[in-house]
Amino acid sequence: MKSALSVCLFACSLFAASHEALETVPNVLGNFESATNTGELRLRGASMDIEIDASLPKLHREGRFHALRKISRLGRISYEALRFEGDRSVERDVIARYLTAESEAQAGNAASLGLNHKNYKFHFKGVAQLFGRQAYVFRLTPRQKRVGLFKGEVWIDAKTSMPLRESGYFVKNPSVFLRRVSFIRDYKIQNEVAVPQHIETVIDTYLVGRAEMHVDYTNVSFSTDSAPADSALVQAFSLQ
Repeated sequence: MKSALSVCLFACSLFAASHEALETVPNVLGNFESATNTGELRLRGASMDIEIDASLPKLHREGRFHALRKISRLGRISYEALRFEGDRSVERDVIARYLTAESEAQAGNAASLGLNHKNYKFHFKGVAQLFGRQAYVFRLTPRQKRVGLFKGEVWIDAKTSMPLRESGYFVKNPSVFLRRVSFIRDYKIQNEVAVPQHIETVIDTYLVGRAEMHVDYTNVSFSTDSAPADSALVQAFSLQ
């Protein structure tokens, strides 16, 4: 995973920004903000399979978790745990904390975490190819040091204005037990919407050293029926 993060940073250094390139997409950021807002709304009521491979290399411990991830009509995230294999400390100290942090972040004010001009400064880096699609690459700097915001990059699909990749590190850790959280999030375009595909995360902790996670999303299903109320969405991952 460390090498994947290094490759991303190396690849990003190859792009040369130019005002001429931006002239071909005069409103790329405006389109991006509009598209991401639309995409978030269309994902409400959706469900998908999620599989997490997590490890604590220093302790030689590993675990794999499979669940059904659901997004309510109000954007709240819940999980229906299906199976776990591996060391229970990985389940408890890595996977459960990750899922809880994601759900708590979504339960708060989502607008405060959005990729927009209110929360970030955007600096154009250049044009690149990713997953066979043309993308506009921007460096991101958060305007405030707030939990959930990150410093890094976003790759914007030229055709749909949806995100293809987000990468970087969180500028404020959600827990005092964490030193640093770095990640790469990859998306795929499905029904003209960016849906999560793969996440690589490296977490440096004070207690158990380095933790690594690979998260894969499959079988994304957009809801056509009315979704249950948020009060009925129980956090089903009771990891002991």
